[in-house]
Amino acid sequence: MALEITSLLIEKIKLPEQSLKEHPKKQIQQIANSIQAFGFNDPVAIDENNQIIEGVGRVLAARLLGLKDIPVISLRHLNAAQKKAYRIAHNKTCQNSDFNLEALRLEFEALSQLDESMLSLSGFETAEINDLLLLPVLPDLDQELTEAMKQGKTMICPHCGGTVNV
Repeated sequence: MALEITSLLIEKIKLPEQSLKEHPKKQIQQIANSIQAFGFNDPVAIDENNQIIEGVGRVLAARLLGLKDIPVISLRHLNAAQKKAYRIAHNKTCQNSDFNLEALRLEFEALSQLDESMLSLSGFETAEINDLLLLPVLPDLDQELTEAMKQGKTMICPHCGGTVNV
């Protein structure tokens, strides 16, 4: 089934009786800042009654910004059990992995060179970004190990300082 993004008046969108996630003011402001800077690029999922299935934080941010309408996708094909299961899964699965810190560091470095003012829109605290930017660049251990094996050298582990004769 193809999903269609439509626009809906924000006043017609109904918040769930209880939100599965907490949405502190700081997070709502971060979402609002993101919407202002980049646009509303992640539609809110609603059911046939305009009840939010997922996207409460985005709706709260849109209200904060005074938006009149927002993009939505209607998940009318889901039954009651599927709506509840999807709501839980959507909110949980995005939390089930960690960042690749080296890739994230490289992204922050590139972003800081392109437009440092954009760093504050990342959702990361300044201290977190600074910590990531200060991460040491780890050597390519596979390449070093291959070279050391060819030459019969001893390698020193950059993590623990131990030595390995190869």
